[in-house]
Amino acid sequence: MTKPYRKHFEISERKILLRFFDVLFVVGFLFLLHAFTDLKYFAALYQNYYWIAVLAIYLNLLGTVFEMYNLVIISFANKITKGLLLTSFFTTLFFIFTPIVTPSFPAKRVELFLLFLVILLALTVWRLLYIYLLASKRFYKPIVLVCRSKDFHKLSKELSVNDPHIKIVKFIAVDVNHSNSLLLDYQLNLEDTHSFLSSNFISEIVVADDSKNTSIAIYNKLLEVSENGIPITQYEDVYEDLTNRIPLHLKDKSLYKFFPFTKKQNRLYLILVRIIDVVVSIFGLSVLFVITPFILLFNLIWNKGPLLFHQERIGRKEVPFQIYKLRTMIVNAEQNGAVFATSNDCRITPFGKLLRKTRIDEFPQFINVLKGEMSIIGPRP
Repeated sequence: MTKPYRKHFEISERKILLRFFDVLFVVGFLFLLHAFTDLKYFAALYQNYYWIAVLAIYLNLLGTVFEMYNLVIISFANKITKGLLLTSFFTTLFFIFTPIVTPSFPAKRVELFLLFLVILLALTVWRLLYIYLLASKRFYKPIVLVCRSKDFHKLSKELSVNDPHIKIVKFIAVDVNHSNSLLLDYQLNLEDTHSFLSSNFISEIVVADDSKNTSIAIYNKLLEVSENGIPITQYEDVYEDLTNRIPLHLKDKSLYKFFPFTKKQNRLYLILVRIIDVVVSIFGLSVLFVITPFILLFNLIWNKGPLLFHQERIGRKEVPFQIYKLRTMIVNAEQNGAVFATSNDCRITPFGKLLRKTRIDEFPQFINVLKGEMSIIGPRP
C-alpha cells in the first residue's frame, strides 16, 4: 500500500543528538583554544581525557536543569539565551571548583573567563545551527489526525503549540455524517488514504477518539497502515510525551481506570529505587558540601539571616516530617502561615532568586531522601 517508511528523528533521538553535539562542540572549541594558545590549564585538560568525560557529565546534567533539552523552548532562538548563559556559567563553576575530578584551579584568571566564554560560544554556535539548519527541516513531523471533526482545530493546535515541528496535514473524521465546508482542505476520505500515504511522507497517524465513534472500516484501514510501517499512536500518549501532563479533558470520569485501588509492590523495584536514592543523595550532598563556602558568602551579603529553612510536610501514610531547604525568602516570610510563592514575589531575596532558578535551594532535601522520608523518584510530599 504505502512506500517503505522512511527513517525519521523522533523526540528522544533529537535529545540524544542535542546532548552529543553539545559535548562535541564544546570539546572541539576547547581543542582549538589549546591549539592556538599556550595556556597551561587547557594543555593539562587534554593530557587527561577523563576530565573531558567529567565536563560532558556536568554539561548534560546542568543543561537538563536549565531546560536546554526542552524541545519546545530550544526550537526558538529568542528563548534559549537564558539557558545558554546559566548552563555555561554553572558548568564552568562546577568544573573549576571540583579539582578532585577536574584539573587544578587555573593559575591565571583569564583562563577561568576563557573557559566560560568558550563553553558559551560553542553551545551558542551549535544551537543556532540546530535551529536554522536542522530543526526547521529535518525534524519536520507531518501527522494525520483521526478525530471528530469538531475537535480537529483544538487538538491540532494543542500539538502544534507544544511541538513547533508538528504539522497536522490531514485528518480522518470518525463522524462520517458531518458537514463542515471549512475543513474540506484538511479532510482525508477513507477511500483516498492509500493514494495519499503512497505519495506523501507521514511521520505518524495520531488517533484522538474513543471506540464508540470509530467504525470497523477505520479500524481496518489503520491496521493496514500500521502493517505497512507507519506508526499509529494515541493522542493521549503524544500529548503526555510533549507536556508531561495527562490530557484530562479527553478522559471520562472513571478515574479508577487510571488509579486502581490495589497495587502490587514489586520488592526488586523498591530495592532499586532505594539504591538510586542513596547514591544520588550522596552525590548531591557532596556537591552541596563543595559549594557551601560560596553559598555562605553570598548568603551573608544578599540573603542575611539563617542559611537553612525547614518546614513540616506530610509524607507517606500521613507521617509528618521536617523538610530542609536553603532559605530563599526574607526572615519570617511566613510568620502568619505558609503562603505559596508567586511570580515576582517580594519576599524572595536577590540571592534566593538565583538559588531557585538553579534549584540549588532543594539540595538539602537529599538529607530527607537519605533518611527515607522522601524519594528521588516521586511523589512529592
